[in-house]
Amino acid sequence: MIVVADASPLVALAICESLDILEKLFDEVKVSLEVYKEVTVSGKVGAAQLKEYLQEKVTDLDLNSFVIEGSSLDKGELSSIALYKHFQADYLLIDEKAGRRVAKLNRIKVIGSLGILIEAKKKGILQSLKPHIEILRSSKIYFNPSLLDYTLKLVNE
Repeated sequence: MIVVADASPLVALAICESLDILEKLFDEVKVSLEVYKEVTVSGKVGAAQLKEYLQEKVTDLDLNSFVIEGSSLDKGELSSIALYKHFQADYLLIDEKAGRRVAKLNRIKVIGSLGILIEAKKKGILQSLKPHIEILRSSKIYFNPSLLDYTLKLVNE
């Protein structure tokens, strides 16, 4: 199975030290060059960790050869959707509401960073989500607090 990742979920997973989960859930992890550039900006949260993790996972793609319906997205999100189509991936890892909406318009299967953590718990990769959720809750990344609470409720924590 192939997953194409957008920037925000990569940063979220890096913050809670869970990037390795992607390797355990998917055969291949791919990112666009635009997403790579976005998450590896010096001084940005998780940049050094992501630079190392994404070494062999970057693909440069010409966006002009893709038609993406309903696209009012930034270059990183657009390039992630195009990469998904290019590789005929199984999932697009994306957290932003607008990006998820456009992905669904284009019949793309999406999963978010919280969905990755839930799957990891279901498959026994993680014993508990609570420590990861609390790290996200106290980070500078915004997650709706009720969504974080709901995530814990889904896994009986």
